[in-house]
Amino acid sequence: MTDVETASHRPAPVEPVDEATYWYGDEPADRRQRSKAVLEALRIYRAAEVAMRRRTRDAMSMGENELLVLRYLLRDAERQVRPGELTRYLGLSTASTTAILDRLERSGHITRAANPGDRRSIFIQATPRAHAEVRQTLGNMHDRMLAAVIDMTPDESAAVVAFLRRMSDAVDGVALETPAVDFP
Repeated sequence: MTDVETASHRPAPVEPVDEATYWYGDEPADRRQRSKAVLEALRIYRAAEVAMRRRTRDAMSMGENELLVLRYLLRDAERQVRPGELTRYLGLSTASTTAILDRLERSGHITRAANPGDRRSIFIQATPRAHAEVRQTLGNMHDRMLAAVIDMTPDESAAVVAFLRRMSDAVDGVALETPAVDFP
């Protein structure tokens, strides 16, 4: 190989990237610092929440989807929920949802009841045992979370809610908008 051929096959030198601009662009320093502090606090909160959810699943001997089903059912205990609604909520197949419901029924956390208006369908309801177990396991955590926000002013509450909605929209849109990066 000649020197010209060798040079054309060398990777281009990597330009050093200022860590401050790598993730956050070229915003003015004070805006970038405030943004970084907010995002870091959000990451710390998210890590704490993930750890709390793991401890909750372990304490209740359940997987994430079982807990999601119970939370969904307990939001409005009087609401009549069909298995198909849970399938859509979880984003799972009907077979996977059925397996989850079977486990929850065997453990005494849900009941299946015939739909009096359509004998081909059923309704799923959380049992009193599920209510009690969730309240016992999560009650302290909910009390602590409420104590952390109860004294916020209306303006503070509005700012936090608006921020979390913007973050939810930003995160929800990532997979839809970002094409996969091909690496050679």
